[in-house]
Amino acid sequence: MRLLLRRRLSRRLAGCAAALAAALAATLTAPAVPAAHAAASAAGTTATASAATTAGAGYWHTSGRQILDEAGTPVRIAGINWFGFETSNYVAHGLWSRDYKSMIDQMKSLGYNTIRLPYSDDIFKGTAPASINTSGGMNADLVGLNSLGVMDKLVNYAGSIGMKVILDRHRPDSGGQSALWYTSAVPESTWLANLKSIAARYAGNSAVVGIDLHNEPHDPACWGCGDTATDWRLAAQRGGEAVLSANSKLLIFVEGVQSFNGSSYWWGGNLQGAGQYPVQLSVANRVVYSAHDYATSVAQQTWFSDPSFPSNMPGVWDKNWGYLFNQNIAPVWVGEFGTTLQSTVDQAWLKALVQYLRPTATAGADSFQWTFWSWNPNSGDTGGILNDDWTTVNSVKDGYLASVKAPGFGSGTPGGSGDVQAPSVPGGLTVTGTTASSVSLSWTASTDDTAVTGYDVYRGGTKVASVTGTSFSDSGLTAATTYSYSVRAKDAAGNVSAASAAVSATTSAGSGTSAGCSAAISLNDWGSGLTATVTVTNTGTAPTKSWQVVWAWPTSIQLSGSWSANVTRSGQTITATNLSYNGALAANASTSFGVQATRTDASAAATATAVCTATS
Repeated sequence: MRLLLRRRLSRRLAGCAAALAAALAATLTAPAVPAAHAAASAAGTTATASAATTAGAGYWHTSGRQILDEAGTPVRIAGINWFGFETSNYVAHGLWSRDYKSMIDQMKSLGYNTIRLPYSDDIFKGTAPASINTSGGMNADLVGLNSLGVMDKLVNYAGSIGMKVILDRHRPDSGGQSALWYTSAVPESTWLANLKSIAARYAGNSAVVGIDLHNEPHDPACWGCGDTATDWRLAAQRGGEAVLSANSKLLIFVEGVQSFNGSSYWWGGNLQGAGQYPVQLSVANRVVYSAHDYATSVAQQTWFSDPSFPSNMPGVWDKNWGYLFNQNIAPVWVGEFGTTLQSTVDQAWLKALVQYLRPTATAGADSFQWTFWSWNPNSGDTGGILNDDWTTVNSVKDGYLASVKAPGFGSGTPGGSGDVQAPSVPGGLTVTGTTASSVSLSWTASTDDTAVTGYDVYRGGTKVASVTGTSFSDSGLTAATTYSYSVRAKDAAGNVSAASAAVSATTSAGSGTSAGCSAAISLNDWGSGLTATVTVTNTGTAPTKSWQVVWAWPTSIQLSGSWSANVTRSGQTITATNLSYNGALAANASTSFGVQATRTDASAAATATAVCTATS
């Protein structure tokens, strides 16, 4: 199933003339997810990977402006936001399209080493996640789990491949962001209890290195004013102590506010008061300050129209949060920053910010920490690293971040790990042959500043092979089925190229006698969504044993459910195959199945010609 949600991003400043564009959230009408299981035990949440000996191992702590691993080696967070648990889906988005392991593998392959995982307090109520695709074995181990159970799986898998996770209390409930850390429906006592609960849940699992206490505090939240009802700095101390009482090894990530002494900035981005009024905790070396920073696709601000832009931006960042790093007070993590990159102003802003964050090749881990917003393409005012198909990469946007990535958590000395340049994108991907059960591929070699060590081959969004040459044969496939492939190159330093252009291949019908069939699509279309009933008719003279129907829809028409058929998607191609009970059709007999979908583009046409094949 798939549900497309556009996250409402609220990052206003007090007095800003421009209102932010609100993104509309679609409503899931697909069949209910099976009843949630009880929360996994603490023992069940331990990461499967043994402690590594490389940089980044174990729990982390701070020293001045740096973050150190358990061995005292400086590390650099260079990560990505993957949202969804904080929405009414109650689970990370995109699992309607892909397997979660494939998604996390791809994050790592692109050089992101940390996942910031937003959530709301609703997930502590046993919520059932919506829109998880489990067809064809996808996400099979998530069936029946509640939201926290799914979070366990994501955390454990990330840890097993050497990635870290920062949990982000993003909202008090799935309804939306709040200015303060509490609301009338979710009091401070609930916030504290849930912080302690989730810290205890992952105690002993060093894949989770810290918790972001609350997302984007803003007016009337203050810093250092002394009012316990509104002073975010005092609340952060209470929240930090709640976390540390359950796991004293976690980092405490504390965002800024909106206003300090009459000076306004992005929600959560104003840390001007932290130098004068620091967050003080009972466990030393645990505080990391966090800022959010955005471009004009989120809101227009005065500094963007300054005649000296973008050379004025380092001074803006110094004032609001950079001074904490520059003066060796504490580490600074830019927990969110992003843009659609549509305007030249935004392009100049992102280029300047990346340079300000200090390139890994020259500064190593003596740098600002960061997690980009977002992995998801369905963030209304920024877009994401993934394109709308939830598989291919926005290589331009990802490319801006190349110099500040640190796949192995960076180096403690200037010069970093040295090689941070990804190989060139493989070209000329071609289908060289097909059988009923296999597809053969070839492509042209990539180049690299050192040497290409191999290629990862993806079928749809799933990696199916790693090879050293420039050809591959994918076997064990289903007859008369269309598959999509792409290839990525990698080098010895772990740098991975963007994906090649995708190609499609259809396996032959196999040895069974071909039987005739037809498929007719009938639509019930209401603009923002639709259902399609597909009638399959045996037009041959012999009974069928099985059938397959294929048609194409734009990627802006997204599947959210299906019935009476196994329905999968690869790019624009929709493939439906019979279930065990409706594949056999007598001559002239018919059966039907259906799909449900939502639209992100109201103009996208759902009319399509379906191609039916059958065996007898």
